[in-house]
Order: sequence, then C-alpha cells, then structure tokens
Amino acid sequence: MYNRAVLLNLPKSQSIDIEFTDLVYSIQCGFRGPNKDILKEISGTFKCGDMTAIMGPSGAGKSSLLNLLTGFHREKNLKGTIKYSNSKGNRQTWDEYRKQSCYILQDDQLHGLFTVNEAMAISTDLKLGVSLNRKAKQMLIDDILETLDLTKSKDTRCDKLSGGQKKRLSIALELVDNPPVMFLDEPTSGLDSSSSLQCIAMLQCLARGGRTIICTIHQPSAAIYEMFDHVYLLAEGRCMYEGSPMKTVEYFSSLGLCCPKYHNPADYMIEVVTKEHGDFNDQLAAVMENDRSIWRAADNKTLSILDNNINRRYSDEGKTTVLINTPSEVTRFWILLNRCFVQLYRDWTVTHLKVIVHFLVGVLLGLLFENAGAEGSKSVNNIGFYLVSVVYLCYTSMMPAVLKFPLELAVLKKEQFNNWYKLKTYYVALLIANLPVQFLFAIVYTSVSYFLSNQPLDWNRFLMFLAISILTTFIAESQGLLLGTLLSPVNGTFFGAITTCAYLVFAGFLILFNHMPRYLYYCSYFSYLRYALDGLVQATYGFNREKLNCSSENIYCHYRIPEVLLNELAMSNGKYWLDITVLVVNFVFFRTIAYCTLKKKLSTT
Repeated sequence: MYNRAVLLNLPKSQSIDIEFTDLVYSIQCGFRGPNKDILKEISGTFKCGDMTAIMGPSGAGKSSLLNLLTGFHREKNLKGTIKYSNSKGNRQTWDEYRKQSCYILQDDQLHGLFTVNEAMAISTDLKLGVSLNRKAKQMLIDDILETLDLTKSKDTRCDKLSGGQKKRLSIALELVDNPPVMFLDEPTSGLDSSSSLQCIAMLQCLARGGRTIICTIHQPSAAIYEMFDHVYLLAEGRCMYEGSPMKTVEYFSSLGLCCPKYHNPADYMIEVVTKEHGDFNDQLAAVMENDRSIWRAADNKTLSILDNNINRRYSDEGKTTVLINTPSEVTRFWILLNRCFVQLYRDWTVTHLKVIVHFLVGVLLGLLFENAGAEGSKSVNNIGFYLVSVVYLCYTSMMPAVLKFPLELAVLKKEQFNNWYKLKTYYVALLIANLPVQFLFAIVYTSVSYFLSNQPLDWNRFLMFLAISILTTFIAESQGLLLGTLLSPVNGTFFGAITTCAYLVFAGFLILFNHMPRYLYYCSYFSYLRYALDGLVQATYGFNREKLNCSSENIYCHYRIPEVLLNELAMSNGKYWLDITVLVVNFVFFRTIAYCTLKKKLSTT
C-alpha cells in the first residue's frame, strides 16, 4: 500500500527505546481535595521498529500515559522512572530525547490558509535549514507526500482537506526531519474504516523503517488490531496486558476467558476489563506483573534500522550526501515572519476588510465632527471626537486579538513542542509582522477623519496626532494578546470591554480631572487612554497654537484661546513627549507580560 523504498529516502535518524518502571501518577480532586491515582505502578517497554498501541476503555489512563512519555504535560505528581536509550543501550538525557521525538495530537492543528505543499515547505525550512537547496527540499517533500498518498492534494488548501488527509498531513509535517520516536493520540479518530486502515498501514510502514511508533487507540477493528506489533492494555490505571496482538486470545484463554470464534479480540479485551464478563482485573494485573516478558512477541521482523548517526543526511539527486544542521533561530525568525505576512495578506477579514471599515468610519466621524477642529465654539465637541477616536482604535485593535489568538494557541503548542522553533522566535516574528498592519489601520483612519474634521493643517501636528493613534493601537493589541493568553474568548471579550470602560472613565473628559475626588484622581495614572487623549489634545491645541476662529453667530466664544481649553481640562501645555514616553512604556509592559503569560500557559496546558 505504501512505498517502503520511498520512506527510506528520508533523512537518517537513530533508533530509540523507551522503558518506564513503576509509574505512579495522581491528580488532586477539587481544591485541597484528596489525590486520585490515574496510573498505578505500571511498567513497560516500547522498542524501536515496533508500532505500539496503548488501548483501554475511557478513563483508563491512555492519554495520561502518552502525555507523560512525551513530556507534553510535565507533571509534579509523578513517581517512577522513564528511560530513553538508543540501539547501543546508551542512556539519553531528557533534552536529547525531546529533540528527537514528535507528538501528533488527536485534533489536527494546521494553518488553513496554506496549501499542502506550502505547509510542507515551511516545515522543511524550519527543520532542515539552508543545508539543502530548494530543489532537494522539494524532492524530499514529494517523496513524503507520495508515501502518504497526498500528491493529488499538493495544491489544496489545508482547510479544504478531508479528515483523513488532514491526519496524514499532520504526520507528513513531522516526518520532514525523520524523528525516531513518534507519538500519536487517537490517529484514527474521526476517520472512516478505509481511511483508518490506510493511516495504520502507513504508520506500520514507518515503524519498519526503524522508528518507535506509539499511539493510543480506543477500539480498533480486527484488521487494524492485527497490524500492531505490540499492545499495551490499560484499565483502572493498571496494565492488564502487554505483548503481541497475536497472543491476546491465548493469554485470556490461559485465565479461563475464552474469546468467542469470529469475535474481534480487541473488542473482547475491552469487554473483559470493563467487567462485562465478571471482575478479573486484579487477576489480570497480577499476571502481568509476574509474566510480562512471556507474551511479548519474538522480534522476527526484518527491519531496515537506520544507522546510529545523529547527524541527519539526505542524498541530493542521489549524488551528494549533505549534513543537515538545525537552522539557527535567526533563520527561523525570517521564515516565521514571512509566514505571518502571508497569513495576514490572505486573511481578508483581518486586513482588507478592516482597512475598508477604518476608512468608512473615518469618513463618518470626520463628517459628523465637521469643522470641529477649527472653530472655537466646537472645541468641546472636538475633544469628544478625540475620545471617540482613541476608544474606536482601542476596541478594533484589542478585540480581534482577544478572539483570534486563542485559536492559534493549539498550533503554537504543537509546533513549539515538536521543536519547530522557540517561543521567543515566534513571538518576535508575530510582533514585527503585526506592527505594520496596525500602523496601516491607524493611518487610514486618522488621515481621513483628521482632515474631514478640519484639524490644524500642519504636518508637524498631524504627525504628532498620528503617532498617538499608532501607539494606542499597539497598546490595545498588546492588551488583547494578554487577555487572549489568560482567558477564553468569551471571558476575554467581556473583561476587555470592562477594562476599556474603566480606562475611558479615567481619561479626563467624561469626568474632568478637576472634578474627580482626589483619591480616584490618582487611579487615572493607570489609564493609558488618559495619556492618549492628552497627547491628541497637546498635538492640536498645545505648542502655542494661535487663536481659533469663531462664527459671527456666537457673541461669546469661551474656548477661542487654546490655553483656556487646556486649563479647563487640566491638561497643561508641554506634556506631549511625556505622553509618548508613557505610552511606549505601556506597550513594552503589556507585550512583556503577554509573553510571560503565554509561556506559562504553554507549559501548563
């Protein structure tokens, strides 16, 4: 079904065995409640060249065991030992092992805006660096796609793929650097019987190449069950069977549990451990503790074990052997930056639509506050225009980050865990890619609304006004990113709206600073909208602006002199650069805290 020769053209890797002894894992039930044991002194060995299935009913501890072996969840309440060793028996450290393993989650986390070939190209660039030229990388991609039957979907966008195609693509993305250990959580979940059979057959072929393939599976068909080399059955956190699937019936028969003829052995195992035929779990666990090695199949497979050389190699056009070095984080930064730009360009709801909306809102508010910037009688309305502007820029920058970033967390978690890049590399690339976009949004809105509302036609004042608007969007997006890493989209949206309202109250216009109680006035220093509004006022009314015009209909024009307005608002002249400094500090603060919370979230989820 799958071309084994093609598989062996992948870059070479070493073989790794995994052995765990007396694993005990518990979780705390509720706040300060008792601990509940999920895994109870289980032991086992998963060898290279084997495709191992971790089976069991729901709640048996399959996913917990997988997460512990991969390190996807680093748990404190874990006892026992886990050893990783290569084919020569040399122990490996945790860091060495982590760089050579990958974890393919049950949910296929893919970037939907890229085609299959583009996604593979990005994975290749991030993992193999510049040691290979583009032609050699494309040869490797074509081999992997052919192996996984994805050649016909090469130019299809990821969000248009079927469930089986997405599953195979998730595996293909990790095969680029040929990891010796592959973990898969429910690889057949959501697939039909034909797609499930193809998926397991492909994993079996990968295992024959000398890899250690470990996957959880709930209740496979008889055909799929027989394709596994090794079965590890869990129930109630204990090992009920470990060995060859071909010996399952014999094992249970030796205990007086005879599997009916033409009955799926996998189904019968689950029936037994779920006590449909009586409670034999204590007996099964005891037998495994004493006679585990008897039921493991003899290793009579002819494996093409790849040589024990950690330097991965790939033959360029069959002529030259090239050493593959892991790319530097600087190289990965440029790859991720390019990926971010492509995503922003292709997601029309994020860029194209928002540019149009900012233009239309700028026209609307500019016409609504027509001539407010030039007439002294409309000065109060003009301050209202400034406040509306900063609030609009704040909401339109913060809310998309709150709603969208949690959707990226799953992809980020997978790629960062599987050694595609470091978190700081991704974070800096995301920051730099988003800055020009936010700059564009601010300049589109500000350019239209500024001139339609007849603000001072002075380039210096316009640029000062624009600088405040840009910093406001930067800070708001950073705050949205922080909320997106801390809260769910629903809670983040609610909390973001509440905090913006609090900032708005202390901005200095709805309630003048002179009218605030003294103990609440000091709270205004924590509102970045205060500095944004003050900066806009200083840009247009400060720096010794001349007297404003007043229509002949007004007998008395109180705010014709800009100094009078500044004194009334308690915004004394000359604080513009202080406002800029405080806004920059806010931007750096929110970005730094967002990085820390993101790092913590990825380490705990």
